[in-house]
Amino acid sequence: MNQQTATLSHATSSSRVGIAALVFVMGAFLVFGTGFASPQALHDAAHDARHAMSFPCH
Repeated sequence: MNQQTATLSHATSSSRVGIAALVFVMGAFLVFGTGFASPQALHDAAHDARHAMSFPCH
């Protein structure tokens, strides 16, 4: 393995760890954000999302 391949491999593994950490933080934000939101806020968000996807909801 030459130096360039070793550096590329290290950069790839570092970026994977960074991406995994970012996904974890975003997931935790979604779980806790919806957990502490009021029911009306959750309904409104889901309602708007359903209409944005042209899905009938009522």
